[in-house]
Amino acid sequence: MNPPSHITRRDFVAKAALATAFTAVAPSLARAETAAPRFKIIAFSKPFAKLNADDTADLVADVGWDGIECPVRAVAGQIAPERVEEDLPKMVEALKKRGKEVTIVTTEITKIDPLAEKVLRTTAKLGIKKYRLGFVKYTEDKPVPETVREVGAALKDLAALNHELGLQGGWQNHSGANMVGAPLWDIWTMIKDLDPRDLGVCFDIGHATLEGGLSWPIQARLLAPFYVAVYLKDFRWEKTDKGWEPVWCNFGEGAVHQSFLTKLKASSFAGPLSQHHEYKTLGTGPEMIANMKKDLAKLHEWLA
Repeated sequence: MNPPSHITRRDFVAKAALATAFTAVAPSLARAETAAPRFKIIAFSKPFAKLNADDTADLVADVGWDGIECPVRAVAGQIAPERVEEDLPKMVEALKKRGKEVTIVTTEITKIDPLAEKVLRTTAKLGIKKYRLGFVKYTEDKPVPETVREVGAALKDLAALNHELGLQGGWQNHSGANMVGAPLWDIWTMIKDLDPRDLGVCFDIGHATLEGGLSWPIQARLLAPFYVAVYLKDFRWEKTDKGWEPVWCNFGEGAVHQSFLTKLKASSFAGPLSQHHEYKTLGTGPEMIANMKKDLAKLHEWLA
């Protein structure tokens, strides 16, 4: 999904093609720009992580987001954790020049270690208040309750460090047969006694709908007091040779229901909404940006 590293800003944006794509979505964007001023709408920059700081900021401004969720991690990252002190300030400054921001730092952190502390202290020093934790998988050789207890203990330690640094960490719920957090009750079990101002959940309605089926409203309600951010993506079920499988798609064209955002607007939550683009048809260059603008337009429409 990432564009080749040699792509230039000129090639990547392809202004003429983008102007055509934007014409189709601009009216709905204009109508809804003031629909939900309390929400910052950002994007997970994973699909364009090959871009440097300045080009990333240009793209964000072009699409119309308020900022990014920046992956500071070794796998599928934009900034290597070892270089966080050198490179994250450059990203912050580039976005700031365009009136944008790094709203969330996405990490691989699941427990405290020297590199984790380096990432978190740098994040706090730069005034970024939120970060996403890494993920953990269940294994066949360890009972499920034991894994929940171990991860919960590590999260308690991280919450204490977050409190010291003025950070708010969030565990993202992923779907999958072995993912800690796929059944959202295990997240609640791990964080229920923590202060949500220190550690909570980056609630992913796409994964929650995939795993929860018809029960996602119960799980959303369960974790609502712990929302750090809300992640937005969509999927549909497709029948393949292997059986029925979830396939990520453009936002608003799958199983995720608009009622989630209706209820979110009626709640007291005022954190960021982060758009994720995981679908295989996202494309690169002009096609990718057109899809991102389409998804943003649909989000504004639903919020309005």
